[in-house]
Amino acid sequence: MAEMRRVSVVLPAGGTGERLGGETPKQYCPVLGRALISRTMEAMERVSWISDIVVVVAAESVDLMKSIIHTYGHKRITLVEGGVTRHRSIFNGLCAFLEDHSLGAALQKPEVVIIHDAVRPFVEEDVLLQVARSAKEHGAAGAVRPLVSTVIASSSDGCLAHSLERTKHRASEMPQAFLFDVIYKAYLQCTDYDLDFGTECLHLALEYSKVRAKLVEGPPDLWKVTYKRDLYAAESIIKECLGKQLCLITHNKEDAIQIGFLLHETLKSQIKNLKAISSSMCKTIQDLQSILQGQCYNFVCINVKESDFEETQKLTGLLQTPGVCPSYPSVVVSDDVQLQENVQEASAIIVALLKDRNPVLTGQILVAGK
Repeated sequence: MAEMRRVSVVLPAGGTGERLGGETPKQYCPVLGRALISRTMEAMERVSWISDIVVVVAAESVDLMKSIIHTYGHKRITLVEGGVTRHRSIFNGLCAFLEDHSLGAALQKPEVVIIHDAVRPFVEEDVLLQVARSAKEHGAAGAVRPLVSTVIASSSDGCLAHSLERTKHRASEMPQAFLFDVIYKAYLQCTDYDLDFGTECLHLALEYSKVRAKLVEGPPDLWKVTYKRDLYAAESIIKECLGKQLCLITHNKEDAIQIGFLLHETLKSQIKNLKAISSSMCKTIQDLQSILQGQCYNFVCINVKESDFEETQKLTGLLQTPGVCPSYPSVVVSDDVQLQENVQEASAIIVALLKDRNPVLTGQILVAGK
């Protein structure tokens, strides 16, 4: 991001999740065994040009967030205590770049700041880049989506007053991005009513900084987890995404290499991102990080002798090291030279495991026996 000096992110995550129901705020609800907010932070961490990620949390959730950060090895994260409303929390997050706050020293002020919801885990780098560049040029930018329902207004007696023409309006989504000085100035000047009842950051930039935001058409998966049913939808999306990436690891023996080749040829039409490597390439954490490059892979490790299991178990341990392998994907190990005769069946089993992604199987060694 040579054209922008510094880009940072603020993730407001202090909500109580009342619409979700239950006692656990939605950002901390598990999705495939992992807190939703962790998956959102992971999406931001995959973007190398983002300098700092400020997560704004309720005071009572600080210890929980620290535990999540430690468990999953999150980097570039700064925690800030939130306010009583969404806008007050975002303002607290912005202040972290200009002054000391209760959880640490001030951060370096960015040129562009991206604001994103902690419960929108499916944001990709391309839309982040679009809104950041548009904010650099126009002062503010935000992702939008077409309305799926017509918006109507009711009169005081509960009857229809008027409706909006759907094709002329858009639903405001996240992420949104701003020149830092534009949004910070807006928050300094806005009223207490705005801070207590407002929800739209783009409106503040327009009202108080006189900046008309550039609207960027966003992808369909920018929706946020609001209701309990959304958690199940999020699980399905994550399963689908993780099921598209597979790494075949073969030991340096002729039989294992041959089986790896046959599996690769069979699976390449079913797995979008498929790579094959030698076990000699993943001896250390640094080796794995170089191979993974922040992506979430599933692993099939091909053995032909029982003596290979010790090496495979070491690999499993490396994969479970916090911060090495995002999302802790399943490790599938095949141990049978006769697999060469049943490669179609083995491929079907592998694909089924990837699609199901039962949390009970995560991190387990599954052996294709004789």
